[in-house]
Amino acid sequence: MSDKARDGAFDDWLDAIEEGSGYYVECENGHGWLPPRRVCPDCGSRDLSETPLPEAGEVATFTEVSVATPQFSADTPYVTAVVDYDPVRVTGLVRGVDPDEVEVGMPVGIEVGERETTGDRAVVFRPR
Repeated sequence: MSDKARDGAFDDWLDAIEEGSGYYVECENGHGWLPPRRVCPDCGSRDLSETPLPEAGEVATFTEVSVATPQFSADTPYVTAVVDYDPVRVTGLVRGVDPDEVEVGMPVGIEVGERETTGDRAVVFRPR
């Protein structure tokens, strides 16, 4: 991990994923959101609880990046995907599969990895 300052709730959430206990917050009406949240944006409920992320989600959409800014040049080519973990969607990097083999509906698990260029922690999806 880089020597950068922690980003509070985001780094806490990444820590939970690394420990195998990733979660989202959910209100009593079933609306799900990624932390940090104190109020449900859908219904205004303040009664939020941590709910475990499912073991696998499905790629909802993705893009392959072949030419990146200098900050991420060592990472190319890479795939960024939005993965559906009903009722939340998570954005991260797809690894462990050739970029040409990523497809909508592909089941993936979630973990924490590092950016090649910066060493920063990042959400990573791997095929299941």
